[in-house]
Amino acid sequence: MEQEIDTQELGEKIVKVLKTIYDPEIPVDIYELGLIYDVMVSTDYDVKILMTLTTPNCPVAESLPQEVEEKVKSLDEVNDCEVEITFDPPWSQDLMSEGAKLELGLL
Repeated sequence: MEQEIDTQELGEKIVKVLKTIYDPEIPVDIYELGLIYDVMVSTDYDVKILMTLTTPNCPVAESLPQEVEEKVKSLDEVNDCEVEITFDPPWSQDLMSEGAKLELGLL
């Protein structure tokens, strides 16, 4: 019998990992910044993350998605991870959490 996948629990673990990754130019993690648009988990424990960057010319455009992929893959429950970058919709400060806005003095 196939083990039932708890996507809620795994999703929370993935979010916890994402909150350890920071944009080098902004002292807020990428999850609170609103750079993560979607996290999808398949029944094979494959994870796909749809994310954006603060700008298309972001200096970490190469390394940040790779860091996300590696850190999510480091979770025991995750089989594989793919990160897709999108600029639709473009990132704006409206996507930031209240906590991130407070941290940056925008509230």
